Amino acid sequence: MYPTMPPLSPMPTPQLAAAAPAGGMPDKKQYGLQQQVAFQTTLCPTMISYAPHQAYAADYGAQLPFMIPNAAMYGHTAHGMPFYHQNVRPGRRQDANDVGLALRSPLLDEFRANKARKWELRDIFGHIVEFSGDQHGSRFIQQKLETATSEEKQGVFDEIVPDNALQLIQDVFGNYVIQKLFEHGTQVQKTVLANTMEGHILPLSLQMYGCRVVQKAVEFVLPDQQASFVRELDPHVLKCVKDANGNHVIQKLIERVSHERLGFVNSFRGNVYDLSTHPYGCRVLQRCFEHLPEEQTRPLMDELHKYMINLMQDQFGNYVVQFVLEQGKPQDRNQVIAKLRGQMLNMARHKFASNVCEKALVTAGTEERRVLIDEIITPKTDGVSPIVSMMKDQFANYVLQRALTVAENDQKDVLIAKIRPQLVSMRRYSSAYSKHLISIERLLERTINGSKASDKPADYPSLSHKQIN
Repeated sequence: MYPTMPPLSPMPTPQLAAAAPAGGMPDKKQYGLQQQVAFQTTLCPTMISYAPHQAYAADYGAQLPFMIPNAAMYGHTAHGMPFYHQNVRPGRRQDANDVGLALRSPLLDEFRANKARKWELRDIFGHIVEFSGDQHGSRFIQQKLETATSEEKQGVFDEIVPDNALQLIQDVFGNYVIQKLFEHGTQVQKTVLANTMEGHILPLSLQMYGCRVVQKAVEFVLPDQQASFVRELDPHVLKCVKDANGNHVIQKLIERVSHERLGFVNSFRGNVYDLSTHPYGCRVLQRCFEHLPEEQTRPLMDELHKYMINLMQDQFGNYVVQFVLEQGKPQDRNQVIAKLRGQMLNMARHKFASNVCEKALVTAGTEERRVLIDEIITPKTDGVSPIVSMMKDQFANYVLQRALTVAENDQKDVLIAKIRPQLVSMRRYSSAYSKHLISIERLLERTINGSKASDKPADYPSLSHKQIN
């Protein structure tokens, strides 16, 4: 009546039958591995594998491809650059008649198991690439490279460069070994290693682990090679700026490369607002203002001033404005503060602009600060008291507290005189603002008691307290 349940064993196929040993099954494990290889060949006969590199003992190409569901395989990425999945570890070279899949060599197994033995780099020669792709092996090589002899460094270098460098650069563990080669290798080795990266700088910069190696290379290669990296990225610089990995490479170039070679900065013109309001672009723009000369940054800064009010209220743009207030030239800082005049209450009540208000109170000159605080103290023409509104607001109350900490004595006395009666009134008739009022009340007590500066609140509490959705 009911269909018979199929057997749990795989259906015999000509490929699987051919893989079965003729004389029985003396080795079940070996037979199982052979079946797996044959089955994969049936499913995906066109899998890509590396061409063998005869000069190296530890070789990716000599292994049969290993298929993982929903994961990348040994082969080439869309960028045409060699890549292997980070969770698959290459083993030793396999004999042509051995179809077994050794994902970890006996030497690496022994290394991981035998902690009592004192291992040296020479003990793993011939397996450097495999060890570099292993968590424990990679850490071992990194530590040894720091104190290795010239011969040991050359031995490690020769196994990795050029054939296996790109794979390890993109590896979760291998990238750290490559970084150590840049740190501790000879200048010739650094140059040769960087040469293997040329032509691949863009995809490496966009890759999670590759971007770290590119940054390290920028620090240690010669200026001409830095310029070569810049030329590769130049047509794609905006793509890199907006990439989670690539933006770090662009920042490093701005920090380390001579400004005469950074022609790509011109492509930021006309895109300042877009970059300032981008989570990664805002970082790159700040590095430009921090490291580049006036002739390169002035067009960007002038463009920034056109959108200052909007940027103050943006979740990322406000950080660029704060940077200008803190590290910008006096004339640029004054322009930002001028935009705040007449807008202090409105901006103080905004989640992001309130950060700018606090920074302005801290960085402004004495007279500018007095003007901003007078605006907080003076009632509006309609009779509304800015102080009362700020005491009640979840963001503006921090700006009010900042004003209390930086005000001159005469303005501080006026602020205290206006805040104290409001505290009593609000506590009597409402409990809705109790959290804000407690902070203000404590600050008021410390201010009145003339506490030392070290007892005041942290410099920028707004950055930690205003994460309110």
